[in-house]
Amino acid sequence: MADEREPDVVVDLLGGTGTGPLWGLASSDLNATLLAWPPGHEMRVDTNAELDVLLIVLEGGGVATVDEREHALVSGTALVVAKGSSRTIRAGADGIRYVSVHKRRGPLQLAGSGGRG
Repeated sequence: MADEREPDVVVDLLGGTGTGPLWGLASSDLNATLLAWPPGHEMRVDTNAELDVLLIVLEGGGVATVDEREHALVSGTALVVAKGSSRTIRAGADGIRYVSVHKRRGPLQLAGSGGRG
């Protein structure tokens, strides 16, 4: 799914069909993912403890529940989900197509790994 092209390439976010992650880009600073879900599809509860996430709705709509508070999502709207918040996204009657953007995470670190002299 990650796009190997340079980050300044123009991408048609409204073209193409399918469901799930349709496109992604990982630049040196950002991760962006285009997602499309059919009517009624619900993403499980996710808690991102590390980063704020920006959701930008391109087509369709649905409901985002962030820390038990519902937010209507419609085409042309954006929502920032603060780090540490739990979220669920449910697609509406027309499905939903949105972009999720966040700062790129650092490399994975092994827990408890200490340097040996």
